[in-house]
Amino acid sequence: MPDDATLPFTTAEYADRLNRTRAAMEAAGIEALLVTDPSNMAWLTGYDGWSFYVHQGVVVTPAEPPFWWGRRMDLAGARRTTYLAEPQLLGYPDDYVQARDRHPVEHLADWLRGRGWGAKRLGLELDNYYFSAAAYLNLVAELPDARMVDATGLVNRQRTVKSAQELVYMRRAARIVEAMHDVIRERVAPGVRKSDLVADIYHQAISGADGHGGDYPAIVPMLPTGKDAAAPHLTWDDTPLAAGAGTFFEIAGCHRRYHVPLCRTVHLGPPPRAMRDAEAALLEGLEAGIEAARAGNRAADVANALGDVLARAGLGRAARAGYPVGLSYPPDWGERTISLRPSDDSVLEPGMTFHFMPGLWMDDWGIEITETILIEEHGPASCLAQVPRPIVVKP
Repeated sequence: MPDDATLPFTTAEYADRLNRTRAAMEAAGIEALLVTDPSNMAWLTGYDGWSFYVHQGVVVTPAEPPFWWGRRMDLAGARRTTYLAEPQLLGYPDDYVQARDRHPVEHLADWLRGRGWGAKRLGLELDNYYFSAAAYLNLVAELPDARMVDATGLVNRQRTVKSAQELVYMRRAARIVEAMHDVIRERVAPGVRKSDLVADIYHQAISGADGHGGDYPAIVPMLPTGKDAAAPHLTWDDTPLAAGAGTFFEIAGCHRRYHVPLCRTVHLGPPPRAMRDAEAALLEGLEAGIEAARAGNRAADVANALGDVLARAGLGRAARAGYPVGLSYPPDWGERTISLRPSDDSVLEPGMTFHFMPGLWMDDWGIEITETILIEEHGPASCLAQVPRPIVVKP
């Protein structure tokens, strides 16, 4: 078991997180909580491993320390990365892995019954990438006396306000993403293969910045060009960049699993007038949204400030304008709680961090200019990274 010197956070910070989670469980009437989102597992215990392709979780109860449950071969990783003592580490044998005649949650259910929790109100992260329909059905079959409660987002919402140490990691990630954009501005040119450019981006992302190494990001670089940029979520291929086309780069710096996304747009040659007009509206809308992103205001206020500017420019935008970011694992660097959109009345608090993401995807081109922002105690939000916003134009 690591000590405070090697854990990413102190045991006191983990204890505070656990207490907040237990308070939320009590408010929701949940007697035991199964956490399967690896971001939430890491936030509660420190666990950090590429094992989320098999069934695993953390069990939280009102009084005992959390229990880590997963594949037996991953017990070593739990010992190395969590603060949990050996009795809190539970491993199932490998003959449960991808087996047709049994399911790993049968092992978990047997353990829960043995501790007298087989008839409790059990909270589950039902709408989650890492908890399958088969896991749910098997758990219901194995624990017929339990009452299953949807606990989606319960832990995520405890994570929205960042601690001082979390912000240290995010500021380091910001330095990394700044360096990644430096690489893009230096290397991008007609004829450069996208795959080669992404290799350079990844090299910088993992090398890090200011003496701090980087982690793998939860989302791979996205850089569609020209008409492909009308689609927001395309990655890369091995084709060369062409003159006369625009490319947006959606990337993030990541340190200790904490992400700072930042998007910028490059055009090889003079951008068309429509793109320049959109750029001007986005730059003004970003400033308006950041000005509205104040403690005590609502998430909707940020979206509306942006939307008003875009509407005056004759630009419609249906997508949400941002989401909280921080600790995450693939396939998503968002925290999946608050959305910056007109229908979200969530109140902004100091220490919240958002990817303010007002991209525009038109019929045959796209543009992304974004910021990761921190809600301050007083005044408007601050930007964690400092990268020039205007379209980068190269011959």
